[in-house]
Amino acid sequence: MPHSKIANSADTAVTFEPEFIAGLQKVFEELIVFNQVLGLKITSLRPEQVRARIDMRHELVGHYAYNRLHGGVISAGLDAMGGLAVMAAIGARHMDEPPALRLQRFAKLGTIDLRVDYLRPGIGEWFELRAEVMRLGSRVASTRMEFLGADGKLLSTGSAAYIVS
Repeated sequence: MPHSKIANSADTAVTFEPEFIAGLQKVFEELIVFNQVLGLKITSLRPEQVRARIDMRHELVGHYAYNRLHGGVISAGLDAMGGLAVMAAIGARHMDEPPALRLQRFAKLGTIDLRVDYLRPGIGEWFELRAEVMRLGSRVASTRMEFLGADGKLLSTGSAAYIVS
């Protein structure tokens, strides 16, 4: 997906450069190979919230009788989105640096803790994932995530903590 298709809100105080968006998209969608397995594709990259989409595929089925999404796909997707939200927040915090330098700041990012609440079964043709950073400290970031069906119904929620330094 070309970076031009990723929404970059003009109504926020921080607007990411096309180079940063393209670089972060490459890291998330290509270099983190497991995200390719999940089929995660960024749809919106803003400092205050990130969004992505997963299209349902046979390889992601967890319950064959209902064609229901595997819970591991949901938890891994939420975890990945929390990490992406932290990357966006770090990128926004250091806008005084060139995009290439900001993209190197994610090397030490890792999940410390993850909680997922499964509210409804993951049944549908595609799913939307959203995440936002609740607090970005110098060492730890806290996030909140949502996993929604194509109809907009909330299927799962998550919260996580990530090491950032």
